[in-house]
Amino acid sequence: MHGNGLIAVDWGTTNRRIFVLGVDGSVEQREADARGVTAIAADGFPAEMAELRARFGDHPLLLAGMIGSTRGWKEAPYVACPVTLPQLSERMLWVEPGRTAIVPGACIAGGELVDVMRGEEVQVFGAVAAGLIEPDGLLCHPGTHAKWVRLEAGAITGFRTFMTGELFALLREHSILSAQMIGDSSDCSAFREGVRRSLDHPGALTSHLFGTRARILLGKLKEEDAASYVSGLLIGADVATGLDLGPGSVGLIGAPALTGLYAAALDESGRSHQEVDGEEAFVAGARALVETFA
Repeated sequence: MHGNGLIAVDWGTTNRRIFVLGVDGSVEQREADARGVTAIAADGFPAEMAELRARFGDHPLLLAGMIGSTRGWKEAPYVACPVTLPQLSERMLWVEPGRTAIVPGACIAGGELVDVMRGEEVQVFGAVAAGLIEPDGLLCHPGTHAKWVRLEAGAITGFRTFMTGELFALLREHSILSAQMIGDSSDCSAFREGVRRSLDHPGALTSHLFGTRARILLGKLKEEDAASYVSGLLIGADVATGLDLGPGSVGLIGAPALTGLYAAALDESGRSHQEVDGEEAFVAGARALVETFA
């Protein structure tokens, strides 16, 4: 670890998570708030850094996520796959040399398939460095935009993004299913039924989604189970395509409520998996990055 400790920030579009690490790498403070990049004026980031140091101590800052995007403070250009931890470290954008660094994201830019990630790469490398997942295999990061990542010898060699969480929110708020999709989804029989339907026929997702309404009208699905069933359809289709990235056990990184649903879907698919807390993975990634230049 850095001799003076570290403030590591996982900075998203609408929210951020702040971790203050001591000289031994332990988490001394943690905080989450709604100060995502869209909550800060374009010229307000220097003052935001000063405010963080005033609150948490005069430590170096390691910033990851959307803070390095075109919508953030300073753009940290993507690193093209395959990406290793040392490459990520070498390409960090030092806004203040030795004081404030922004971690670049990863991208796939060759051929017809293109994709980008910002923030998840820190958790991926952290989980590998801490021995929480295997360095070879698949990794899934559920969320608003779920990421499926292929790892080879600890390097990110490929990934795909799925708008699973965003689609669920749009369907619940703005679709013909809105009136029925009340409450949160859970790992119940309706959820697993939806998962199996999409695993068996992943190309028919939009038909299955409309079928949710038909099943309720015909008495084949309880209205209170609609949110879980739709969640199962979306996550099942997500898993069916994600598993095409390769063989091996799947590491699930994120909030337990979400990784638990994906774990249930993977149970239905027959693929082995292990769950990793997203905050633990991010902190491990921050430590690993610091060790490359400390």
